[in-house]
Amino acid sequence: MSVKTRLGIMMFLEYLIWGAWAPVLTDYLQNTLHFSGAQYGFIMGLLPIATIIAPLIGGQLADRWFASERLIAFLQIIGGVILLLGAAVQSYGTMVWIMLVYCILYAPTLALTNSIAFMNLQNSEKDFGKIRVWGSIGWIAAGWSLVGWRLLAKTMPALAIRGDLLFLAGIFSIIMGLQSFTLPHTPPRKEGTHPWAFLEALKMLKDKDFLIFTLISFVVATELQFYYVLTAPFLTSPKIGVASASVSGVMTIAQIAEIFVMAFLLPKVLPKNGIKKTMTLGILAWPLRYIIFVIGGPPWLIIASLSLHGFCYVFFFTVAFIYVDMIAPADIRASAQSLISVVILGIGSFLGSIFSGWIRDQFTAGETTNYRNVFLVPMVLTLLCAVLFVSLFREKKAVAAPQA
Repeated sequence: MSVKTRLGIMMFLEYLIWGAWAPVLTDYLQNTLHFSGAQYGFIMGLLPIATIIAPLIGGQLADRWFASERLIAFLQIIGGVILLLGAAVQSYGTMVWIMLVYCILYAPTLALTNSIAFMNLQNSEKDFGKIRVWGSIGWIAAGWSLVGWRLLAKTMPALAIRGDLLFLAGIFSIIMGLQSFTLPHTPPRKEGTHPWAFLEALKMLKDKDFLIFTLISFVVATELQFYYVLTAPFLTSPKIGVASASVSGVMTIAQIAEIFVMAFLLPKVLPKNGIKKTMTLGILAWPLRYIIFVIGGPPWLIIASLSLHGFCYVFFFTVAFIYVDMIAPADIRASAQSLISVVILGIGSFLGSIFSGWIRDQFTAGETTNYRNVFLVPMVLTLLCAVLFVSLFREKKAVAAPQA
């Protein structure tokens, strides 16, 4: 089996695991375990917190002591066992600890899988995208696997497990742990890197335009969590009427759109329109989606609007990382990527999870949530971000590559 094939399977499994539980965990926590919005918002914020401390675990261990593929195997197998245990948990306190431990184990593998791919591809600039797309395919496969599991459980009651999403993700995690032993041997580099190297990039925040770019990215990241935290409960609410058994499959519309936008539209739109216009299109897709959520129907329109996620995520966040790579000085480029990752994937996502759960509780009476009022909040905030971005942000030219 070729190296590229093994790396593609690795990416498929990495996101198969995440996609099995993340899109529908809040639906499970709300409608099965009856947690409040604040409670499941906090649980959804644990993975962003884990991404902040992940360099201390994955980066240092892989750089100094352990081969990356063996470290992934260990983290995924132990993480899989934790998820299998979590499938039976019903109390909030225990679920917090289960998910915290799991997220600390899983978060480092996101960077480690990228690292293994970059280090074992002869032309990573050309081939990495072809490898990474299998992650999006894995996420889609996870949603439909859960749908299939739940349909099969209707005829085979033994499969009707309360925490089936966590149980299935646990099985996938153990499979990936075993598959990791087949990956190319990637020994530690020994020299190591500073786990908080992104602090070196803080000097870039002295630039007004980069500060504006960072602050708007942070706010938009908080509003992304309204989608991740509340879409599944919204879709399964009586007004929309998507069955819990099929909601994970319905939500894969977002990832299908993401693949389409990344593969076909981004290569055409970005060179033609530049960073600012492309990111503006990305920001505007957010309030458009939330406007449709606020309208609240018809159900087919709500479901169709999930495809806007591809524009939201690729045109804004993917392009944001491309922009940072373009303008950061060569000697702090990796640090700048770490900084923006912590802002968007770490702090912004954590606070957004807490905020979205809290907002949901403010507009919930008994078992009924007024989703119109809930989604008015991210609609207004993302629209404001679009206005500020257009009026305040000035796109900088790419830093010239160093002369050979």
